[in-house]
Amino acid sequence: MWVNPAAFTAFGDERSGLGLGLASTLFPERYPGDEPDSLGDVRIAASVRFLAEVGRFADELAERGRVLPGIAWMTDGSEDAVAEARWRAVLRGPDALAFGDLIAGMPAAFRAEPGSEDAGELGTSALDVLIDAAVRGRLPRDLPMLPPRRGRKPLQPRAAEAWLEALHTSDTRVRVPASALAELEQGLAPWSEYAREAAAPARATFRLSEILSTEDVGEDLLLSPDLPEHASAVGEPLDVPAWRLEFLLQSSADPSLLVAAEQVWRDGGALARWLGRPQEVLLAELGKAVRVYPDLEPGLRQPRPTGLDLDSNGAFAFLRDAAPALDEAGFGVLLPSWWDRRSKLGLKLSASTPMGDDTGKAPAFGREQLCDFQWSLAVGDHTLTDDEIAALAQAKAPLVRMRGQWVSVDPEQLRRGIEFLRREETGRGTVADVLRLAAAHPDDVELPLEVATVTADGWLGALLDGSADARIQPVSLPESFRATLRPYQERGLSWLNFLAALGVGACLADDMGLGKTVQLLALEAVRREENPEAGPTLLVCPMSLIGNWEAEAAKFAPGLRMSVHHGPDRLRGEDFGAALTGIDIVVTTYTTLTRDLEQFEALTWNRVVLDEAQAVKNRLSHATKAVKRLTATHRIALTGTPVENRLGEMWSIMDFLNPGILGSAELFRTRYSIPIERHRDEAAAERVRAITRPYLLRRVKTDPAIIDDLPEKIEIKQYYTLTNEQASLYQSVVDDMMEKIEESDGIERRGNVLAAMAKLKQICNHPAQLLHDRSAIGRRSGKVLRLEEILDEILAEGDKVLCFTQYTEFAEMLLPHLAARFDTDVAYLHGGTSRQNRTEMVRRFHADDGPPIFLLSLKAGGTGLNLTAANHVIHLDRWWNPAVENQATDRAFRIGQKRRVQVRKFICRGTLEERIDNMIEEKASLANMVVGDGEGWLTELSTQSLRELFALSKEAVSD
Repeated sequence: MWVNPAAFTAFGDERSGLGLGLASTLFPERYPGDEPDSLGDVRIAASVRFLAEVGRFADELAERGRVLPGIAWMTDGSEDAVAEARWRAVLRGPDALAFGDLIAGMPAAFRAEPGSEDAGELGTSALDVLIDAAVRGRLPRDLPMLPPRRGRKPLQPRAAEAWLEALHTSDTRVRVPASALAELEQGLAPWSEYAREAAAPARATFRLSEILSTEDVGEDLLLSPDLPEHASAVGEPLDVPAWRLEFLLQSSADPSLLVAAEQVWRDGGALARWLGRPQEVLLAELGKAVRVYPDLEPGLRQPRPTGLDLDSNGAFAFLRDAAPALDEAGFGVLLPSWWDRRSKLGLKLSASTPMGDDTGKAPAFGREQLCDFQWSLAVGDHTLTDDEIAALAQAKAPLVRMRGQWVSVDPEQLRRGIEFLRREETGRGTVADVLRLAAAHPDDVELPLEVATVTADGWLGALLDGSADARIQPVSLPESFRATLRPYQERGLSWLNFLAALGVGACLADDMGLGKTVQLLALEAVRREENPEAGPTLLVCPMSLIGNWEAEAAKFAPGLRMSVHHGPDRLRGEDFGAALTGIDIVVTTYTTLTRDLEQFEALTWNRVVLDEAQAVKNRLSHATKAVKRLTATHRIALTGTPVENRLGEMWSIMDFLNPGILGSAELFRTRYSIPIERHRDEAAAERVRAITRPYLLRRVKTDPAIIDDLPEKIEIKQYYTLTNEQASLYQSVVDDMMEKIEESDGIERRGNVLAAMAKLKQICNHPAQLLHDRSAIGRRSGKVLRLEEILDEILAEGDKVLCFTQYTEFAEMLLPHLAARFDTDVAYLHGGTSRQNRTEMVRRFHADDGPPIFLLSLKAGGTGLNLTAANHVIHLDRWWNPAVENQATDRAFRIGQKRRVQVRKFICRGTLEERIDNMIEEKASLANMVVGDGEGWLTELSTQSLRELFALSKEAVSD
């Protein structure tokens, strides 16, 4: 399929349905919403994914201002020349390299236009169109026009004025006489040359290296960790670091080829093969570099420039200012390895609580508890002594070497830091102050130096360093709680209880299957035994999980009084408030919360818990805005995927838990998201980890301490609810089929019972399966919606899954839908699969790069296969024969399986699925049914029993 670059503007065109659909799919952070994209069961092609990457790149360049205006000639057949005013990207330095990497990854389909074999040309064309749209989208529509120049006829607009007007309006054309347009183009030529630097055989590269000298002892100071015996107490001046900035040429064709300037000047022609005319190239490159780095000029006064000597101040200025500027301009820069990991002078705060100890006992106070503060100066993690501080003050140098590390020191900041210690060396603050300083960005704290380290003793220190879950003493479970927690779950409970005592928000981000639900129920049981008068907890979850919470609470914590606020019969107004008396947990959905927000926000909740908290990952969604308006003494988020696609998702969850902890969304994006996601900034990533560590507990199944505690096979009943469409069809089928069953007997009656069951099971799968109309899956099935949520977590963990269904029609519906929804290959095995294809399918599934989702019909894939690449098994629709289901599960849970297997059996609350499951649980003899019995035993039930079996309860229906 040919991709026309001119159509790329559809991404930014609000009038284009295609633009909105693609934009919401590929740029969810810019086009947020509560509903999924409008593309349906369409799997995005590699060429479109590539375009999305170019679009993100263009958007980032526009946001950073890496753009310049220009013109592009065109013709429309009139006498006047016509050009378009266009914004173009400035591609120099790292941006040019990043764009080169993008072009290198361009899929072949993107170059399908005839005559577009040049990937670089086509990619540049795409980038130009997207850059222009991105910049225009950021400009205000009512920019003032330039006033007309006196003496110039208004009928002959000046080229510059027409060009400026066209840069921000929808009409991009510049209609002026050809001579005026040519003059404008000539004036813009330097900008065009700067934006797209002409390819040269080599580029200048600057390498800074250290040379030890003793000439400037009075100015620079080298502090060594091994001072000689005759050194003074404040650190006697030793060898002074002098610096050499070397000039080199780096080949454009082979970046590994670096040639020193000395070799360039000695060259007799051997380098011409790679560097053209190397001496001319070197001089030309140095001439361009001096515009960026004027202090380079002394090095160019030599007849044959090879480098430049720098003192400590000059070296520091180069490292701090010139090197980034040269790199941004497209020159090569080679810096000492220590520069990126250099230690900075900063403040260190040591806090101690009056009750601080190493017992890990949960405190009986909260965030306002007073702490004793001790401030000191530090280099990295090392606290400076008085002698070292005095030596730094005497050195008056921006770069010094101390304890084997290079330290950058601003003399003025050092002076202010010393004065701060004289005033504030000791003091008092609160636990909240400690947490705020530990999380604060340097620009947000009014202190003379950056807070390099925050430490504390006892429980507060364990909270800051992330070891609180291991150090806090376990809490005792009440006798009414009927679950035995595993060791890691006990630690999770203690951690949650600890943060609840502090009133600090907590994100429990354990892997799927590690028991987040039971840990939360245990916390509620523990806290309510300590304080029976505590108000209700509000638990918000996806509609499909309401039944799961009800079942788990009834099983493990029957003493908790739970109420569900959901469905058309839910209470409102005064009735809602009155019904909360004596209730421990109120369960509602994100949709219901949004609709009934006024009555929810009118109350102060004991605790607000978000299950599947990734539902609020989009900070602009209605659900996110709603939960942030709630008032509670404590907040908890439960999620197996705190970050799915973008760091902004973590910001949204953390801002709910502890508002302001990561700053505003815009500052977070500038300080962390872009540096980490685009530039892989490890320092920024470590900063985010340090900030979120106290409030986030994540355990994974690959952790040996967790794996050793897990059983071999975990069986989970996965509850969900029906949509309104499903419920309507369900009731209609029940009414029709019960009439037929009552009027029949013998074989005919058994046939009607089986037919009714089949129809009801198909409805539970998806309405389109019963209607056989091949309509879109959409959001019409509660089962499919819950399946998507589960697969999200499974795929995020890098696991593989088997999905069994007894209906090939349902599998054929799911196949394109799941492939599009998760942008991945999906394997599908059914009775018509040939033996050869079956073997190849199994081989591909076991390959590391094979499809992570395997759809199988229960009859064709339930026996005779070894599929141990999967450690998840999902039974989408039930056979109601444990032996048959176990045989299917054993495709993954068998010899050769080295991981624990999670088995999920889908059950819809309030339908025949739940009632048959209960019957099987109650009748132990049914658990040993032989293979082949199928569902025949159900046909022998009485008419009244069948009526109860098929009846639709109100808890089965979603919003």
